[in-house]
Amino acid sequence: MTDHDPREVFLAEANELLDRLETTLLDLGDRPDDSALIDTAFRALHTIKGSGAMFGFDQVAAFTHDFETAFDLVRRGEVPTSADLVNVSLSAKDYIRTLIEDPGATAPVIGEAILAELERLVSRAKTPSEPASAPEPEVPGPDCAPAGWRIGIAFAPEVLRNGTNPLALLDELRELGPCTVVPRLDDLPDLAALDPEHLVLGWDVTLRGSATREAIEDVFLFVRDDMVLTLAPLDAVEPVPAPTPAVVAAPAPVPVPAPERPAPAPAATSAITPAAKAATTPAAKPATEAERRGQARNSEPRVSSTMRVEAERLDELLDRVGELVIAQARLSQLAGLHADGGLHTIAEEIERLSAQLRDTTMSIRMVPIGALFSRFRRLVHDLSGDLGKPVTFVTDGEETELDKTVIERLADPLVHLIRNAIDHGIEDPARRAASGKDATGRITLSAEHVGGQVHVTVRDDGAGLDVARIRAKAEERGLVAPGVPLTDQQVYQFLFAPGFSTAQQISALSGRGVGMDVVKRTIEALRGSIDITTEPGAGTALVLRLPLTLAIIEGLLIRVGEGRYVLPLAAVEECVELPEDGRGERGRDFLNIRGDLVPFLRLRSLFAATGAPDPYQKVIIVSVGETRFGLVADQILGNHQTVIKSLSKLHADVATFSGATILGDGTAALIIDPAQLMAGGQIGAPEALRDFREVA
Repeated sequence: MTDHDPREVFLAEANELLDRLETTLLDLGDRPDDSALIDTAFRALHTIKGSGAMFGFDQVAAFTHDFETAFDLVRRGEVPTSADLVNVSLSAKDYIRTLIEDPGATAPVIGEAILAELERLVSRAKTPSEPASAPEPEVPGPDCAPAGWRIGIAFAPEVLRNGTNPLALLDELRELGPCTVVPRLDDLPDLAALDPEHLVLGWDVTLRGSATREAIEDVFLFVRDDMVLTLAPLDAVEPVPAPTPAVVAAPAPVPVPAPERPAPAPAATSAITPAAKAATTPAAKPATEAERRGQARNSEPRVSSTMRVEAERLDELLDRVGELVIAQARLSQLAGLHADGGLHTIAEEIERLSAQLRDTTMSIRMVPIGALFSRFRRLVHDLSGDLGKPVTFVTDGEETELDKTVIERLADPLVHLIRNAIDHGIEDPARRAASGKDATGRITLSAEHVGGQVHVTVRDDGAGLDVARIRAKAEERGLVAPGVPLTDQQVYQFLFAPGFSTAQQISALSGRGVGMDVVKRTIEALRGSIDITTEPGAGTALVLRLPLTLAIIEGLLIRVGEGRYVLPLAAVEECVELPEDGRGERGRDFLNIRGDLVPFLRLRSLFAATGAPDPYQKVIIVSVGETRFGLVADQILGNHQTVIKSLSKLHADVATFSGATILGDGTAALIIDPAQLMAGGQIGAPEALRDFREVA
């Protein structure tokens, strides 16, 4: 028994189908003549309609049915794909999602308006092609209805394992008209060798009536990749009466061999006569059947080995692995206190296994960032239309993987950055033309692994940042005094100040100063940072530097006074010994690292450590973005698998530490956030560091 609610399963699958439908519709806007995209959209609608009706979502089924009916005209080629049709279809997709997730949040009049607009576009665009297709009695086209059809059906042997019910599909065929169904029994094994999950039967069906080719193909819409379907109109085969008596008198179990090799209608006579002669040879029929099944097997997609797992279960698994890592650290520490070789061996084996389990569990939580990138195509499409700025959206590095928690929290910041890039960065077509640029702007969203981080870049080819304008606005708001020297990078940081905006007027998209400060807070909460590069007239790039995961990291364990702290190993570049001439000084100073001056901060001073400093202090060189600086510690204790635990609400506003971890002896160690520590050190004010000392 399972405690899963079938409706919840439908909701999850419907969301995936709607996401796929949105992607397909956006692709149709770029490639309106791509029949594969049209078929994909139609299949998604057909599945949503059928599943919605099955699980009691009657409003969804009814609306989707009307939507599907209109879209079917596009599939048949009677209505061309247009930008207006894509836009209305996207609105219809949004309405379906609302009906599924929160039916009370919408009204039927909205759906009626969407369908009315869809009907108007379809009626206006429908092409009068019927007179051209009517006079074709000899060669029926796909939309014409001959007197009937001969249908050959051969499924892949593994189709039963996929949940396909061939008998149900045959019943659907019977609904199209009178049918004669004859099974193909050539490959039927002995009863002892029969595998109930391995399909060995095929069928030859004679269907009479006015059913069209497309109506028959629709019956097998969702299993076409797992079968070989052949169709031949009765008009093309019945004028050849010679083979029929011979085949009926033959002992073969299949009385109608003609559909095995259906040929185009103009060559029906020449194609069927050899097939009929071949039917009299006993070896001919099995060879043809084997060929047919070989085609079905070759066309069968590989069975996916994935399964759907609730995110909460993955979180719980990671918590258990974290506890195991902590217990393993305690075991290793205890083993180091004893001279028992067997205990050391077991401790090392447990350490190896726990590290492998940790890596495996972390890989399960890793999700390709392309799933997030695909959401923004619709955002760019809609903003481009609303602002009258044609924009091309390009993505790169979609296969880059990030922890699912990071991806979930990254969505809102990227929305703000893309909106700003289109609204503030991309010029209108007239200004771009005057600057010698292409009238269509370009937004590039990319991701790549860099060391132990992932860099996500939002880049536009707009006008770039105006440093003078940003500074003037900052002086107007009192963020900086006039005349104070600032670098361009320092000026760019004003963009992240709460309430800061350079927009001349408030609009639905910008002007209120809300957005970029949220972006900065969210990225810093993810232990990341933001870099800005810009070139006047060429565009702006914002690079988000993010950790791979927020759960378990490799850390460098250090000692400052009597306290122990952890630095993220991904931020550490190297460790050097503090020179003698710097050991007695307090505050900030500089080191000469191979010709580069690197500032360093004394953690003993920042954390108000007690006791005498070690005679040979160490400097850990860390990097935050493009900035390098050193942290002076008394001792480097070594590498440490760090399970990140959140700080209590009492210390939630202390930004210097991103969390805490449990050491092998059961004590806690704070995890230092280098980015926040650098910001505090640059300020240099004792009051700015007082709360650091309180926690430390």
